[in-house]
Amino acid sequence: MSLNMNLWKVSNNKLEELSKSRLDNEERLENWIAQDITIIGLDLLIIGRQVGTFFGGRIDLLGIDCEGNLVILELKKDRTPRDVVAQALDYASWVKDLTYKQIEAIAAKYLKRSLVDEFSERFQLDFPEEINQDHSIVIVVSELDPSSERIVRYLSSEHNLNINCIFFDFFKDGNQELLGRSWLLDPEEVAEKTKSDKRVPWSGLYFVNVGDGEHRSWEDCREHGFLSAGQGKKYSGAMRKLKVGDKVLAYLKGKGYVGYGEITSSAVMVKDFKLSDGTKLLGKTLKQPNIQKNQDNPELADWTVGVKWFKTTDREDALTKPGIFANPNVVCKLTHQPTIDFLTPHYLIKHD
Repeated sequence: MSLNMNLWKVSNNKLEELSKSRLDNEERLENWIAQDITIIGLDLLIIGRQVGTFFGGRIDLLGIDCEGNLVILELKKDRTPRDVVAQALDYASWVKDLTYKQIEAIAAKYLKRSLVDEFSERFQLDFPEEINQDHSIVIVVSELDPSSERIVRYLSSEHNLNINCIFFDFFKDGNQELLGRSWLLDPEEVAEKTKSDKRVPWSGLYFVNVGDGEHRSWEDCREHGFLSAGQGKKYSGAMRKLKVGDKVLAYLKGKGYVGYGEITSSAVMVKDFKLSDGTKLLGKTLKQPNIQKNQDNPELADWTVGVKWFKTTDREDALTKPGIFANPNVVCKLTHQPTIDFLTPHYLIKHD
């Protein structure tokens, strides 16, 4: 059953449903996505637009994620949804074999600068040693016929293909234009299932970005036994997924790995977080007191978990080497075996 989005305006404490309109020019949507990729809810760098394939097709938008994997974004335009699915699969068969030099050439033509420089600036990470190890397909439509929906669901569930659909609905309220977005499948679940099927078994270790800076300090995390993230739901939401007993490796952006420990308490708003002696964290003198910013707002507050540190490292002695795993996400599963092998003797990591 395809998703159906409705939108209401609250006027004088009454609901007034807005009628859907047809986007006068679907190129506008492509322009919006190219200019601000955040509207689709994925953390990508667009590296090509109307990318010509060797067999005469043109990929509407081609992106790359923080791990160096390519993402095909294909808009419906004047084709039937079923044609779009078939076309996207055809493009994927071409994208999977692209070499670094070919990807670099595509990016240079669109970005007008080095892919490595743009990537590092966009994600605040070193460029991966290997790219295009995986790819995904995102089909952008206003609606999907039942047959196409069944095909997409089948490819995702039965063949673990990283394929999904985004629905954009267009509304008008007088002169005001409104755009709504929804997904056919949960993008995080699709990505996670695909990764688990194609990559080495999960180590049981979580990578956690310390987020050292304006709102929190690694020295505070280390001294008082916690990790924290917030100032936005997408950041705190990741921290709230950690459970008691989870093993974590703390990473300091631009430095390296600085700690190995175990989660001892589930995430709570920072104002409610208590240390092992029962005192509140916010009652301590902290090197970064801005952690208390928005402390009363569940959507914006930092959410904090307790950590028993097995071993920690000063920021100046952070463990790193070329090719070390790094990621802008707050929390993710660590499956990069070279990084695990490198850290194990330093932190005496025990594997189950």
